[in-house]
Order: sequence, then structure tokens, then C-alpha cells
Amino acid sequence: MASPSEVAELLLGLVRSRLPTLGQSRLLCIDGPAAAGKTTLAAAVAELEPDTAVVHVDDLLDGWRGLSTVAEAVDALLRPLARGEVGSYRRFDWDLYRFAETVHVRPQSLLVLEGCGAGSRAYADLATVIAWVSAPTDLRVTRGVERDGERLRDRQAQWLADEALLFAAEDTRARADVEVDGTGHRPPTLRTGP
Repeated sequence: MASPSEVAELLLGLVRSRLPTLGQSRLLCIDGPAAAGKTTLAAAVAELEPDTAVVHVDDLLDGWRGLSTVAEAVDALLRPLARGEVGSYRRFDWDLYRFAETVHVRPQSLLVLEGCGAGSRAYADLATVIAWVSAPTDLRVTRGVERDGERLRDRQAQWLADEALLFAAEDTRARADVEVDGTGHRPPTLRTGP
């Protein structure tokens, strides 16, 4: 069994072993399907690395059907950071179902970008490490209902279909540096080479 903190230590070791790719900073992209354990892992990384900013891709999406434009929104945040400037994005308020305030992200030694689409090819040149987190679909559906409530089950079904299309187009799992079992039952798999 691998705990989130053990996986976070492994990811940080890999990130630190590589040169900065986001200006003078490093970018850890934690991607994978909904409710696989990405947010938990991102929090574990931030707990171990003090100078870390965490950005949740869900905050950049334009609602339930926003996965198709996630790469553009994230790219707009990351390019200024790569130049050593403050990046920003409009946070999507899921309760009000509209964009809310602008969030500014200053350059830090590590930026963790977590969520579906975090490992997009559009900004692969800026990624230091890509981690793919997965879990069985039935477990993810159960986690999603526990987190979001039964009232969103129909939305969740559409989301699963949308994320499958995104992942097929991006081939993120195959491009990931590390594959993580979101159940914690198997140790992470490190990939070497292309």
C-alpha cells in the first residue's frame, strides 16, 4: 500500500531531480479521471513542499462541459508564469455556476496543477513531471456521488464521457512520468525514457 504522502515524496524527488521548466519554477501536473485521488495527492505534495501553489483545473473550467477548452485556460495561466510574471485565471463558482473573481498566481518554486486535463499537450513544454492518477470507475462514481451528491449523478455520467474523449485525444496516461493507483493498493509506477 502506498499512502498519499509516500507518493508525494516520490513525486517531489522526481520533480527536484529535473531542471525548472516553468521559468525558474517547476510544474507538476497531476492528471487523471474524476474522483481518482488527484486533489488528495496535490494536497500531500503541498504539505511537504512549503513554496508550492496548487491550482485546481476545476476552477478554470467553464462548467460541466468545459473540458474541451481546459487547455486554453490553463495555457493562459502558465505562459506568464514561464516568463517569471504573475499568472491569473477567472475562478469558476460551481455554486453560482458562473465565473467569479480573478485569481492571481505568483511564481513559486513549485506549481501543482491538478485535475482532468492537467497534463495537456498544449503546454507539455512547461511540465516538469506529469503524474497520472487512476482508480476503478465504480469506485470513482461512488466517490463522486459522496462528494457531489446524488443530484449530480446525471451530470457525472456526461462528465465521464467527456473526460474519456479528452484523455483519448491527449493520450496523457501514456505520456505520464508516473502512474499512481488512486486506491493506494499498488505502488506508483515510474516510467523512464519516452
